[in-house]
Amino acid sequence: MDGMSSPALQQFIEQEKERAMLNEMVAKLTDACWDKCITSTPGAKFSSSESSCLSNCAQRYMDMSMIIMKRFQSMN
Repeated sequence: MDGMSSPALQQFIEQEKERAMLNEMVAKLTDACWDKCITSTPGAKFSSSESSCLSNCAQRYMDMSMIIMKRFQSMN
């Protein structure tokens, strides 16, 4: 058996793919929510309205991501 098809290597590759997808999703979420919620130069802390907006935006983004993933899984 060559090293490229070992179960451990395949598992490692899958884990790295998942990590890359998660990093991409976090980057997209950060860009989208930051642009929407942070309307002025940020200080040392977010205002209560900025914190609330960021939290709501992130939750909606995660909810939509789960809906999309479930939809793709049901297609297979």
